[in-house]
Amino acid sequence: MNKEEKLKELEEEITADKNLPLANANLVFGEGSTNPKVLFIGEAPGQEEDRQKRPFVGRSGKLLDKLIEELGWKREEVYITNIVKRRPPENRDPFPEEIEAYKPYLTRQIEIIDPPLIATLGRFSMNYFLPEAKISRDQGKLFKINGRYIYPLLHPAAGLRSPDVMGKALRESFLKIPAAIKKIQK
Repeated sequence: MNKEEKLKELEEEITADKNLPLANANLVFGEGSTNPKVLFIGEAPGQEEDRQKRPFVGRSGKLLDKLIEELGWKREEVYITNIVKRRPPENRDPFPEEIEAYKPYLTRQIEIIDPPLIATLGRFSMNYFLPEAKISRDQGKLFKINGRYIYPLLHPAAGLRSPDVMGKALRESFLKIPAAIKKIQK
């Protein structure tokens, strides 16, 4: 079974799991290359993502797309997903029990894709890998955890809320992704 088939099987398994929280919202599984340059992981879908059933397609997604393009890449060359695969009501932060419920599925998604670098978008996805990390301190740094390279980034929504401070920091760290990949490949 190839990666696409394994991911489709995993998506069907999540759809069939009626015990998962937020089951009344649409499933936003993830999309992109199954051999990506980077796997981007956010926290949970927002309103537009829920509507389109695609990750990062709202305002934050437009900023993410712009940053990807600034690297000379296309969105299709990366893989984008979230820890929680369904939208929390009112776009609230995901609850710890929601994150826990979806964690095994994200773990398997990562195992199938097996990316060279995982770029976390925001504190929730960063804390999935680095529970003691602080986004303000650790974003833009490369970590190796359980054989995987993790590169925490600010969430694009933070960049939109505060373009002069957070947006600038996000862009600076984002533009260092190719250097992080080169460091890994040595």
